[in-house]
Amino acid sequence: MATKTHLQISLPQIDEEILTLLARRERVSPARMATRLVRRAMDIEEDLALAKLAEKRDVPGAKRISHDKFWKAAL
Repeated sequence: MATKTHLQISLPQIDEEILTLLARRERVSPARMATRLVRRAMDIEEDLALAKLAEKRDVPGAKRISHDKFWKAAL
């Protein structure tokens, strides 16, 4: 079972108010809403990093592999 790490953060008042409004809209606690938003942000950062890597590797003459072949090798 995964353990949880607690992280204490400070937010400007306006950000805390927005977080609270978002949490109420979704009927979750502000902490749960903050967790969801942090996860989304990390997913976006990962996507940006992978896109940057893909652009770097997308050069003339680069070796191409099929989608199926890639996933067979990746798994």
